[in-house]
Amino acid sequence: MTDPRPPIRSLDPRSLRALAHPLRIRILDALQEYGPATASRLADRLDESSGATSYHLRQLAAHGFVEEDTARGTARERWWRAAQRGTRLDDLGEIDRHPDPEVRGALSLLMHETATRHSRDLNTWLGTMRDWPEEWREASDLSSFTLRLTPELAGELNARLHELVESYREKAAGDERAERVRVHLHSFPRAED
Repeated sequence: MTDPRPPIRSLDPRSLRALAHPLRIRILDALQEYGPATASRLADRLDESSGATSYHLRQLAAHGFVEEDTARGTARERWWRAAQRGTRLDDLGEIDRHPDPEVRGALSLLMHETATRHSRDLNTWLGTMRDWPEEWREASDLSSFTLRLTPELAGELNARLHELVESYREKAAGDERAERVRVHLHSFPRAED
């Protein structure tokens, strides 16, 4: 079944500032990864209070990141879902050069929260990989590559990797062996030593 949500939301300075709160980022990540939930269910998953998750869900909704899932719940129980499958920054440099220090601070917070999430995901895998069947352990990957590229080639490589990952999104639909798989991509220049 194809996901009916718009695939990716491009962040601009205004939406970036609205998203840039650690709990909002975690709430949006949880809804995008695990699907619709109530404020209480999110509070349990994220080890937060339901008052905090409820407040931040309303803030995310006001900026179009989440929406009420009216097909679920009752008058007493509000369900929320991510309005898009993901977010992206189309022009990191433009936002990094933004004249408003709050926008630059929001960018820094988002990037650090993303790196923290990636690290947490990887550490969880390393700590639990022996709990998975051998075929999953053999299918996992922890690689590192060092290439000499121009900025244009690095951008091209990233775009092609994103296209490749997206091409796999629906391939296992309906296969009972399919599991949720996290793919992290980090690419950045390093100074020569």
